[in-house]
Amino acid sequence: MSLVTALTWALPHRLLSSAARTLAYSDNPRIKQWLIDTVTRKFGVDLNEAAESDPTVYPTFNSFFTRALKPGAREPDPDPDALLMPADGRISQCGTIEADGRIFQAKGQSFSAAELLADADAAAAFHGGTFATVYLSPKDYHRVHMPWTGTLRETVHVPGRLFSVGPAAVRNVPRLFARNERLVCHFDTDFGPMAVVMVGALLVSGVETVWSGVEIPAYADKVTRKDQRNQRIRLQRFAEMARFNYGSTVIVLLPPGTAELAPGLGAESPVRLGQALALRT
Repeated sequence: MSLVTALTWALPHRLLSSAARTLAYSDNPRIKQWLIDTVTRKFGVDLNEAAESDPTVYPTFNSFFTRALKPGAREPDPDPDALLMPADGRISQCGTIEADGRIFQAKGQSFSAAELLADADAAAAFHGGTFATVYLSPKDYHRVHMPWTGTLRETVHVPGRLFSVGPAAVRNVPRLFARNERLVCHFDTDFGPMAVVMVGALLVSGVETVWSGVEIPAYADKVTRKDQRNQRIRLQRFAEMARFNYGSTVIVLLPPGTAELAPGLGAESPVRLGQALALRT
């Protein structure tokens, strides 16, 4: 285990993330431009595909980080049977959810769908199904889009830690994605339930959705459920659904008999929003 990963067990996660949020929303010209320039240089951010390519016009670091793309910079896979990749980034892991609901995290590490969703009954629908865990690095487009058309049924805000979700932490922190603060979004689709889980991480102090704005923070001290059925929120395939304020992870769960992962996808595969995640069966 790396020293940084070891130290994260003792760090005051929420305090650090709150401090990072204050910096991210600062409109002090020197602070915001230093943050933008540092991240652009260190991570190789490609601003040529951003709707606003001039880094100096963003009023805050957060507005830069959640920047929109130019029209046409990402397109959905033309196959109408393709479920879409929800975000830019790379595959952390993907594959079959075990019959008992276990989801592979890394060698020697796994967690259960029931832990991830904070709901054993909801998790049962995904046993034997398909999952994909997509890691967004600081250079990536930070908006998350719909893999498939669906109607929002429920959101579940699950309290937790804010460990890093970088590769070292994924390898060494047991049940990492089931430990971190997260927002679970349950959708009803024409093939049954679909879950899209927005997982927070160290220095990620915000998750927003298109239907209600800021969801995290405030940080939760208990599992909070919101029945969304009366809101009739229906989002089309490839439509934006949510965004992160800093690099993190999104996990998609599909029920059994729904789809097969697109050929060539595996751990560490670089991916782009809109490419085929899986193909309907």
